[in-house]
Order: sequence, then C-alpha cells, then structure tokens
Amino acid sequence: MDTSVADGIVIVDKPAGVTSHTVVARVRRLAGTRKVGHAGTLDPMATGVLVVGLNRATRLLGHLQLADKSYDATILLGATSSTDDADGEITVTASPEALASVTASAIEAAVEAYRGPISQIPSKVSAIKVDGKRAYERVRAGEEVELKARSVTISRYDVLDIRTVAGGIEVDISVDCSSGTYIRALARDLGADLNVGGHLTALRRTRVGAFDMSSAHTLEDLGESFTMLPIAEVAADTFPRFDADAEQAAAIRTGRPLPGLKLTAGVQTAMFDPDGTFLALYEPHGPLAKPTAVFVS
Repeated sequence: MDTSVADGIVIVDKPAGVTSHTVVARVRRLAGTRKVGHAGTLDPMATGVLVVGLNRATRLLGHLQLADKSYDATILLGATSSTDDADGEITVTASPEALASVTASAIEAAVEAYRGPISQIPSKVSAIKVDGKRAYERVRAGEEVELKARSVTISRYDVLDIRTVAGGIEVDISVDCSSGTYIRALARDLGADLNVGGHLTALRRTRVGAFDMSSAHTLEDLGESFTMLPIAEVAADTFPRFDADAEQAAAIRTGRPLPGLKLTAGVQTAMFDPDGTFLALYEPHGPLAKPTAVFVS
C-alpha cells in the first residue's frame, strides 16, 4: 500500500506514558504523510483505543467524535488527587475508620446514581477552554478554575471487583458512556459520595463507536506492518449507507443538494458512487438532502 496518498483510519492501542500528540507524530512518520489527526484525546496515563485519521480521513474524525465510548478503569477510594488521577498530588487521605465504613453495598448504591443521563462537572485539569485558555493550563499556572456541569449519559456502569489495598479500596469498573464523559470525574465523585475521596489509578479505553480493541494495533506492530482501514470501509461501518446512481453521484461530488432521498432525519448518511467510492456525508433538510462534508471531488 502507498500510505503516502491513502485516506484511512488507524486504530492505535495507545501505550501509557505518552500523549495522544506523540502517537500522532509517530503515525505521521510511519505513514509518510503530514496530514494526520486523532479523534478523542487520551490522557498520558491512559491506554487503549485512539482513532487516528490519515489524509482526507482526518476530516471524518470530527464526525466520529460524537460516538459512544467504553472504558475499563480502576478507582482508588481513600485518597483525593489534585488531578483526579494518579498523575496528580494526593491532597487528602481518608482515615482507617472512614474506609472501614465503605462496604460493597455502599459502593454499588453510589454507582447506581450515575447510571443513565447525569449532570457531570468535568475535571479541572481537562482540556476544556475557559476564556480561550485550556482549563489544565490555568490550573498549572496556579489559577482557580470552576467548570460548569455538562449533561452526559452513562449507559453502563459495572463494578467488576472490589478489594482492600494498602491505604484504600480499589474498585475496578467498566463503563459505556457518551462523548464528553470524564472517567476521572466519576472516580472523584464516587469518592466524594462515600466521604473518603477517590481518584483514578488506571484507565483503558476499549471502544470508540464501532472501533474496539479487535482492530487496534500497537505502535510497535505498526512499525513492522502499517495497517489501516480504508475511508470507505470506515464510513460504511459507522454511518447508514446510500448507494447513488451515476447521476446522483455526479451531483454529490460537487456538493449539490439532492431531492427525493429518504434519509433518516438528524443522522448523517454515507454516500457512495456505483463503484463503491465513498463520496460524502449527507443529511436531510426538508425536501432536500444536503452535504455536511464532501470527501471526493
């Protein structure tokens, strides 16, 4: 494959200790193209699925960021962190007596409150912009940051294991959630609800939309054999598909509105030409279907 001109998606199993930006730089060198971007930043301590786009597929990434995601994580109850995770400084620790009062049933009851649609205050060290500056940059500069609560949905929040360790209680969880959910905030809030504090000590993203660990590759694997998903395959797997005839395809290539198409309201549809080439994403607007993004001219 000539990856220097290919349009596609690479699913990277991000290692711990590196930034998502570092992964993009590595993929850029491996693929031999400068146009590389990623969907959904992972913290340096986190591992797992990072969706990376090459060339024209980078324009598809913004449409993939809204997909639901899945995580496996470990929460340590009994200590509060300045960053809500293990990369920060421990600011408060719980007494042995307080920890002794935290039972498995109490943990399960606290978790139940976070299943379904919830209002969540993001971590103060998130990448959310406050007056044009990232929240984590303001925190590192010594500023006090107050972020507004956001509506997110936790469609699955399972407690997998609970065990007592030195200085606290470890809780392994598995979560399916909407985009914009902060697992660090779940750890923080669980600890606060149980009055012992809590922070995240391990985080692995196992799925982003249709992409899971089954299609992920380590950076070492990609260095030996660069593997990517063609943009047409990604579009077909991610969005409803419409196969245009030759006349419709000619209009789609120039981004012209199309009448008479029965597309699902509020949903982007991937448009293909008769040869199976992915052309664009379209949405219905009244009697017309109009493009949200055109990928082939």
